[in-house]
Amino acid sequence: MKMLQLSMLVVVGLALVVTPALGQEKNFTTDKNGVVKFVPPSTPVFSGAGVAAGIGMGLTIIGAGIGLGRIGSAALESMARQPEVAPRIQTAMIIIAAMLEGATLASVILCYLLGGSSTF
Repeated sequence: MKMLQLSMLVVVGLALVVTPALGQEKNFTTDKNGVVKFVPPSTPVFSGAGVAAGIGMGLTIIGAGIGLGRIGSAALESMARQPEVAPRIQTAMIIIAAMLEGATLASVILCYLLGGSSTF
């Protein structure tokens, strides 16, 4: 039942995102030589790039939060079990967390640039 609800939510979400694109007028004309040219629309166009960038940024931050939580949890659990190796575990934890944050920052910047290039 949950899978059916999730699939219906995805279908409704896609329908809401795609509706403005389906309602656009034709933007092509033919010149005197018979060449088909694109004419920019007079009304604002809804771009999927902006929506994709927003969803991508959200998923990136959620994934980073889950990853950092798991890193911290595993590190604290292993430090509690073996206190004598705590400094080495903490060093490894900080290195892994820094690499995760770097990948997260790169992804968020990429999504921001993608969203900034879209037009509404």
